[in-house]
Amino acid sequence: MTDQYAVIGNPITHSKSPLIHRMFAQQTGQDMSYVAVEAPLGGFAATIERLRAEGYKGCNVTVPFKFEAFQLCNQLTGRASAAHAVNTLLFEDGKILGDNTDGAGLIADIEQNLGCKLLFRKVLLMGAGGAAHGVIWQLFNAGASIVVANRTVDKAQQLAAEFASYGTVFASSYEALAGKQFDVVINATSSSLSDALPPLPCGIFVPHALAYDMMYGKQTPFLKFAQEQGAERLADGLGMLAEQAAEAFNKWRGVRPDTQAVLEELRRIP
Repeated sequence: MTDQYAVIGNPITHSKSPLIHRMFAQQTGQDMSYVAVEAPLGGFAATIERLRAEGYKGCNVTVPFKFEAFQLCNQLTGRASAAHAVNTLLFEDGKILGDNTDGAGLIADIEQNLGCKLLFRKVLLMGAGGAAHGVIWQLFNAGASIVVANRTVDKAQQLAAEFASYGTVFASSYEALAGKQFDVVINATSSSLSDALPPLPCGIFVPHALAYDMMYGKQTPFLKFAQEQGAERLADGLGMLAEQAAEAFNKWRGVRPDTQAVLEELRRIP
C-alpha cells in the first residue's frame, strides 16, 4: 500500500513541495504519494486529525501553521523544541512527532550550495514569525551574529530574548538599521508573497553581501532592492526548500535523496 504524505498551508497552491517529494520518491524508489492540502484558517488541528484518520504517515507544515503544529505535538526533536515551531510531522504509534528542518535546509543551501560560510558573519534576519523561529537556532550553530528586525519591534525583541542564551542576537526596528551593514541579509517575512518590500534603509549591504529571500519562483522586491544596493550575491529560497524537504524525507523514509539533481531540474522548470 502506498504511504501518504502531504504539505499543509494557507495558501498552498504555489507550493513546489509535491513535485520535489515526487522526484525524491522516484530517485530513491520509495512507494509514497505527496499532495498539497489547504487548511482553513482556524482549521489546522482538524485537518491534521482528518489526515491521521485517513492513514497519512506524516506531513510538512508551512505558512501560517508552524506554531500551531508545535502545539499539537506529543514529542519534539531538539531543533523543533529550540525553534518553538514545527514544519515536519511524523504520525507514529498514535503520536504526533514534530521536527523543524527549515534551519538545516537554510544552512545547507547557504554554506554548501552557495559556498557562503556563516562563521563570524553579521546576519540580518528580517521577520519574527514561524520562518524566523525555524532558522535562528541553526544560524547560531553556524557561528553567525544576528540582528532580528521586524515591523512590530516587540516581536523582534521577544524572538531575540528567546534565543539570547544561544549566542549574540539583537532586536531592531527597520529605522534603527540606518548606518549598519551586514554580510548576509535574510528575508524571512511574508512580504514577498504580496510583492511588498520590508522598509530597509539604503546602505545595508557590505560589498560582498549575500541577499537571501526565503520566497522562491520570482524576482522579489527584496532581491531587486538588494541588487540595486550592490549586494554581490542574490538567492531565492528554492535551495532551502529542496534541502529542508530532503531532511523531512530522510526523517520519514530513512534515506537521503540527492538534492542537486532535483534542484537542477527545478531550475529548468519555468
